[in-house]
Amino acid sequence: MLVNAKEMLLKARKERYAVGHFNINNLEWTKAVLLTAEENKSPVILGVSEGAGKYMGGYKTIVGMVNGMIEELNITVPVALHLDHGSYEGAKKCIDAGFSSVMFDGSHYDIDENIEKTKEIIAYAKAKNISVEAEVGSIGGEEDGVVGAGEIADPKECQQIAELGVNILAAGIGNIHGKYPDNWKGLDFTALAAIQGSTGGMPLVLHGGTGIPEEMIKEAISLGVAKINVNTECQWAFADATRKYIEDGKDKEGKGFDPRKLLSPGFEAIKATVKAKMELFGSVNKA
Repeated sequence: MLVNAKEMLLKARKERYAVGHFNINNLEWTKAVLLTAEENKSPVILGVSEGAGKYMGGYKTIVGMVNGMIEELNITVPVALHLDHGSYEGAKKCIDAGFSSVMFDGSHYDIDENIEKTKEIIAYAKAKNISVEAEVGSIGGEEDGVVGAGEIADPKECQQIAELGVNILAAGIGNIHGKYPDNWKGLDFTALAAIQGSTGGMPLVLHGGTGIPEEMIKEAISLGVAKINVNTECQWAFADATRKYIEDGKDKEGKGFDPRKLLSPGFEAIKATVKAKMELFGSVNKA
């Protein structure tokens, strides 16, 4: 059964580890992340962007697949199904479809409108016991076509959003989605400490977890980051393993063209990537 992300993240924050949010893109992704979480006794968050939701045939399809897998694969660890960077309409649709957590990303609105819309989503979600993540200061890089420069969030604005009753806060601290450029300055820990101070123990989120050096990840966790989003790294691992299988001519051997065989190396590569992240984040055996 799906759970909302609130309790798992409060526990993570208190015990100084982070729960991995892994974006899912299809059946292989979902199964790989769930099995790895179970094998490592780690809580986990399955993230779905609006683009991936469309690709997988809609939010109800995803809810059916995830709930079915949790039951059929005997997954006992806490699992949250979370909308990533949701629009106002998208967040409402996911709440109605049976997601257990949503992110409403109002960071591109001015602060007053962000507050107004976030309030409405919180009220809508609360009635169904669904956790809500909000964002202040856009996260850099590209996320479903939205390109940001990696802003540093204003601690006062973070406090305003936190006080609305959100459960999780994504605040820009120089992190970006996708590949980090060579001239990236790193995470701003002074800003993170200030945000931490202004939001009173709220679990914080680090978006763009791919490519941040390990020591920075650990430092961020020590300063209140309880959720770290990973997407690009799993995509790279999947693509590299699939390419190698085809370049090695394995798809031409026997029934190597069978999608179950063709996608198997990519599936294993996702599992290995997720396991390594869970170990880094400290969530192994925390379920």
